[in-house]
Amino acid sequence: MLGRMRFQAMVAHETDTGIVLTREEVGEDFLGPGTVTIKVHYSSANFKDGLAITPRGGVVREYPIIPGIDITGEVVASDDPAFAAGDQVVAHGYEIGVSQHGGFAEFARVPAEWVVKLDGLSTREAAAVGTAGFTAAMSVRALLDHGLTSAAGPVLVTGATGGVGSVAVDILAGLGFEVIASTGKSDAGDLLSTLGAASVIGRLPEDPDAKPRPLGKARWAAAVDSVGGQSLAHILSTIQYGGAVAVSGLTGGTAVPTTVMPFILRGVSLLGIDSVNFPIDQRRDLWARLGKELRPRHLSELENLVPIVEAESVLSSIRNGTHSGRTVLAVSDGF
Repeated sequence: MLGRMRFQAMVAHETDTGIVLTREEVGEDFLGPGTVTIKVHYSSANFKDGLAITPRGGVVREYPIIPGIDITGEVVASDDPAFAAGDQVVAHGYEIGVSQHGGFAEFARVPAEWVVKLDGLSTREAAAVGTAGFTAAMSVRALLDHGLTSAAGPVLVTGATGGVGSVAVDILAGLGFEVIASTGKSDAGDLLSTLGAASVIGRLPEDPDAKPRPLGKARWAAAVDSVGGQSLAHILSTIQYGGAVAVSGLTGGTAVPTTVMPFILRGVSLLGIDSVNFPIDQRRDLWARLGKELRPRHLSELENLVPIVEAESVLSSIRNGTHSGRTVLAVSDGF
């Protein structure tokens, strides 16, 4: 155990003027309950982490808290026989970084039921995947389980330079799909082509002021959508007969101005993706697949490594929409 050891953490405090993220020295008693203690190697930057340090962000239940919904590192102590000191692990989802201290600290403690042993991925690679990449893998898995094959036609990925979108492009292209990447970033073509996108288009719909059509020209066999809102409504109206959309985001809004037409006239399916409460057995299975046949081929191109003390500036770029790819936060070497 850590005993009386003190360690570095980035702690978010609520003040009269907003949320302040500060570097602090804390003790083991700060970690709270859990059965597995992890020496954190890396965390990563996610939109949800940005909300954790945003006033009225709606994700953190009580401050102070150590943010970081992703934890990767090495087990140093375990009260559960399933894990032993030295195991390389990842933990994310559930209450991590929301009501349980997260990965922006040198040590973390969580229930064993939230922990996954890594197989085929290093802790740095697992952080590069992170919650966003795992959500992308869940989306791809859902479409494959729905029956999607590469022969069905092009697959659309929206928000393609974001954490979910970029990894989805990489995985789908690696599986042999024709991927159409949609993004509002005009300079992202080279990156998305490197990831395997067959073509890159702008945001959808092309005319954001146009009245949504109940049904448009069928263009896509399926889609991975992390935008929601009007974009999702447009996508649903342009999915081919029997196709599906795996949706996981709401950066474009929560309201979807659509009708039942795509569902009852084209048999389109809307597949909701939630990585927070995904059952641990399925979570462990999918992480194993991420180390094998679903492994993203271009993590090094997607990854931007920065020290944990720069987390606030990275999260700011995610909130204002200027961030691309996956930012890995170096914890053990970043304080």
